Amino acid sequence: MLTVRKSNERGHADHGWLDSHHTFSFANYHDPKHMGYRSLRVINEDRVAEGRGFGAHAHRDMEILSYVLKGKLAHKDSMGHTKVLGPNEIQKMSAGSGVVHSEFNGSETEPVHFLQIWIEPKSRGTTPSYEQLKFEPAEMLDRFKLLASPEKVAGAATINQDATVSVAELTPGKQLSYPLGGKRHAWLHVIDGEVTVNGKSLYTGDAVAVDQEEKLDVVAQGTANSEILLFDLA
Repeated sequence: MLTVRKSNERGHADHGWLDSHHTFSFANYHDPKHMGYRSLRVINEDRVAEGRGFGAHAHRDMEILSYVLKGKLAHKDSMGHTKVLGPNEIQKMSAGSGVVHSEFNGSETEPVHFLQIWIEPKSRGTTPSYEQLKFEPAEMLDRFKLLASPEKVAGAATINQDATVSVAELTPGKQLSYPLGGKRHAWLHVIDGEVTVNGKSLYTGDAVAVDQEEKLDVVAQGTANSEILLFDLA
């Protein structure tokens, strides 16, 4: 079963310095029908103006992933990390028993466009941790590149949940298959472009929840490359 979530159905907030689309309920956007999917709680697509950002604030008991599409994101946290995140990197912060952090545009002249993802942890009160990993663009070209996993895997962040996160950039006409076995669930988000997923057409910003399917067949449509984000969930 496939349940499509269209881009224009997402919550939207424009604060001037921040333009944000919310796949699931977040902040002032509340929709009881879209509170999350399985352990996936938040996908926010944020565009932050140059020199602006989110000041220091606290989190606990959440796996937080940031994925930059364009620009630079400056991170600082109470664990002592001061980092800058760019495209082709994944940042993971396991908030655990509690952490304070800030996220700002790392440029004074260019906006930053990124996805922030929250996944609920399988256990609470754990020791907070941070990872930032860079990869080559070729690693996700016409194949799935693992970004996060519950197990330690080289080149991927480790998260406290039975879930994996993968990214792929597909050239026009390329098909990728992903096995689910019928017992796993998936959420596929189109970062950019046009694809079909088991025959369903999806465009930039669209997503689909996948239940009781043996596999996913993703085919890139159109004349430009398409980028997708895939969550494999218990």
